[in-house]
Amino acid sequence: MSPSTKRAPASLSKSPSSPKVDVESVLAWLKRTGTKSGRDSMARYAIPSENAFGVSVGALKQHAKRIGPNHELAVRLWETGWYEARMLASFIDEPERVTALQMERWCRDFDNWAIVDTVCFALFDRSPHAWSKVEPWAARTDEFQKRAAFALIWSLSVHDKKASDKQFEKALVLIERAATDERNFVKKAVNMALRAVGKRNAALNDAAVKLARRLVRSPDATARWVGRDARRELESASVKRRSAARSRTAAQPRSAARTRSAAK
Repeated sequence: MSPSTKRAPASLSKSPSSPKVDVESVLAWLKRTGTKSGRDSMARYAIPSENAFGVSVGALKQHAKRIGPNHELAVRLWETGWYEARMLASFIDEPERVTALQMERWCRDFDNWAIVDTVCFALFDRSPHAWSKVEPWAARTDEFQKRAAFALIWSLSVHDKKASDKQFEKALVLIERAATDERNFVKKAVNMALRAVGKRNAALNDAAVKLARRLVRSPDATARWVGRDARRELESASVKRRSAARSRTAAQPRSAARTRSAAK
């Protein structure tokens, strides 16, 4: 997508004295802040730099804090096609205002692993539509759209404290199906999703380890790699301890609730 600045400005002024922040002013800041060395470093991490300014993620996060939450501006920044504008969009958008249609549009625009992971971890996993996108995106053929499904599983395992084990058990089925996809940015996301699910609690650790062992026995080389790498971490003593501790912590509120209910 060719970068364009011809978008209607979206102001986020909170008072008459607040500076106006719109697409044009954000792009001007990105242009001033970006460097050639920043663009060169992107190439080393397999991030396309043709439509990039070369601004560090740290600087983007700081600027996002200065801007503050702004859904309308986020949508317009995404439409410019600039890499850093899209990163900023994921930092300032408001998860509760993200629609299922917006998620589909942005997913179709995914063209590198960094934007996929950032959008999923900073925004999409907090959307009320997050879980509804996991299964259909896992069936996509495009490398980065498919990666998005497993980046979502990965991020939901970390951030969605209310999700049930059953939801993640269904995610393990998708992980197993995708474990033979040899494309670099898919198989790495599948691996990370499996490891993340297995670290959520003791029960899911057991389920993830069983899956990892099955993959190790697979005739497919990619599946064996995914299984071996995940199994190495998930069977470690440190992960077992943390998973058990999380299970105990999760059980305490339920136990307290039952006690209160019995006392009534």
